[in-house]
Amino acid sequence: MLQSIAVIEDDEKIRTHLVHQMRLHMEVDNIVEFSNGDVAIKALSANPVEIAMFDIQLEGTDGIECIRKLKLVHPRMQCMVLTVYDNADIVFKALRAGASSYMLKSTPAERIIEAVHELYSGGSPISSDIARKIIDAFKVKENSNDFFQHLSKREQEMLEQLSHGFRYKEIATNLFISTETVRTHIRNIYEKLQVNSRVEALRKTGLL
Repeated sequence: MLQSIAVIEDDEKIRTHLVHQMRLHMEVDNIVEFSNGDVAIKALSANPVEIAMFDIQLEGTDGIECIRKLKLVHPRMQCMVLTVYDNADIVFKALRAGASSYMLKSTPAERIIEAVHELYSGGSPISSDIARKIIDAFKVKENSNDFFQHLSKREQEMLEQLSHGFRYKEIATNLFISTETVRTHIRNIYEKLQVNSRVEALRKTGLL
């Protein structure tokens, strides 16, 4: 039987609902709650749980960095991301940090509980929308050419975002950077590729 779960979520309404559903539909001895990333790291480093569920945007340390730090201390702790962010780049960052599951908050509560059981049993449940975005991201890599490969990793991320139709403000939100930083990267990309528009950049790199 699952003994311990941690829910790290800064939205009190969502956190309370999740904990209530778990207590109602799961057999678990202990559920702990945190609204702050720094507090969660300190507490879970000292007293680990079997499964930890993280939002990404948290007060203090963000969810992805929380996962990375806790997995270094407790590599057997199973980490699930539960978030509104469905961007493939963020998904990959979470998985690289040590997450074994990535679920969207739009997922029904019963499916989230099923995902917790799957994770505990050794699975890696991922929302179907996220799985599709991961597949699409790999397709982007496969279709790209030498012009794309010669760009920096960050510049490649920018072009991938543009290829999915995101605007500068959306890219900034997805990648946790400022809109002005996005503009700077895009200007540098255009200069390197010697193009003047998004369409020209995507065509030249094989993404369109």
